[in-house]
Amino acid sequence: MKFIRKDVINLTLPILAEQLFVISMGMVNTMMAGHIGKEAVSAIGMVDSINNIVIAFFSALAVGGMVVVAQFIGQSNIKKANASMKQALYSSILISIIITLLMFIFKRFILSFLFGAAEAEVISSANTYLSITLLTYPLITMDLICNGILRGAGDTKTPMKITIFMNIMNVIFTFTFINILKLGIIGAALGIALARSIGAFIVLFVLLKGSSVLKLTNLKKFKFDFTLLKPIFSIGVPASIESLLFNGGKLITQVFIVDMGTISIASNSITSSIGSMLNIPGNALCIAATALVGQHMGKGETEEASDTLAYITKLSTVSLTAMALLFLPFSGLAPRLYTSDTNIINLSRNVCILYAIFIPIWSISFVLPAGLKGAGDAKYTMVTALIGMWLFRITLGYFLGINLNLGLIGVWCGMFVDWAVRGILYLIRFKKGIWKEKQVITRVASR
Repeated sequence: MKFIRKDVINLTLPILAEQLFVISMGMVNTMMAGHIGKEAVSAIGMVDSINNIVIAFFSALAVGGMVVVAQFIGQSNIKKANASMKQALYSSILISIIITLLMFIFKRFILSFLFGAAEAEVISSANTYLSITLLTYPLITMDLICNGILRGAGDTKTPMKITIFMNIMNVIFTFTFINILKLGIIGAALGIALARSIGAFIVLFVLLKGSSVLKLTNLKKFKFDFTLLKPIFSIGVPASIESLLFNGGKLITQVFIVDMGTISIASNSITSSIGSMLNIPGNALCIAATALVGQHMGKGETEEASDTLAYITKLSTVSLTAMALLFLPFSGLAPRLYTSDTNIINLSRNVCILYAIFIPIWSISFVLPAGLKGAGDAKYTMVTALIGMWLFRITLGYFLGINLNLGLIGVWCGMFVDWAVRGILYLIRFKKGIWKEKQVITRVASR
């Protein structure tokens, strides 16, 4: 494998820096929220589990716009790329407004249905936090769509700068509202809401001003163009359904873990946090795979797309293996940064060791399908992901964790089997080359 490819490295490094910064700032924010009180912290955790599913849905929807724009950029068809950008942005914002209204109307029912057993004060705090943060859904959508489109056009530095600035503002606002103005959970909600608003309007301004190839014009003039919306949603809808059901499945596994007790709940949270740090290179390369494969497919360069995806998958495997090897000597130390409870530290260490052992196969189960989506093979990746999630991560995880009394380790082993099975299916799909026959947009001459 040629280890250094400038096109991949140049696209990936800004995404890598962005994700590292976001995760670090998220940890700082969590620490600040911890000073509000246990009821507020519980409420924020509950609401964020809802918000994260919605954000993941919008992120998946953004993939459709990203792929279509990438393929038009690959064709050097700038006019169609800009038209697709506008269609993706307007239609997604409309969907987000509808979801926001529905969430606002049914927010009390949702909180009661999911967390009805919580204390009244916690539910009240959760209602306050959700009422403020859900109003930012259209802005989150704007941010995700615009940044995704910029990445699809090959510009990862601008989204990196905007996201880093947005997270700095988040920390400043949250610190001010919580520690200086003493606004409690309202301050936590306002901090993240204001930061998201700033990020959304900055990226919108960038596109209105115009990047190297993209420019958003005539905001007041718009009508739906179904010839462009069809390819956008042919990728975005399956990806969004996959995201919703996949994250819903993860929520079900959380229910298993809650029944295992406080030690398992805390250990699961700690392992997930550590895992997100180890996974930063893989997540960055997922985005690079979607964008670069999309560009090659737009040019009709199917073999180049195949070579690029193979390279990125191998690079991800090597990177994640290196991260795992570097982490293993510190597997007992890392959980101590989160807690002093010996039982939690020991369980977290054991699960983290398993995570590090299995993380090299993460690439074929996540990076590889990210590239397949870039080629337009979204339905196959959706079906495969759902089979893996519900058959292995949920069913097998329950059997190992509950029936065989393996506890948290059993649940995570179900997830590792899910990675392996889906990875093998994606690898077979990649080797057969069926995905190369997918055609998201009509290949035409430059405009």
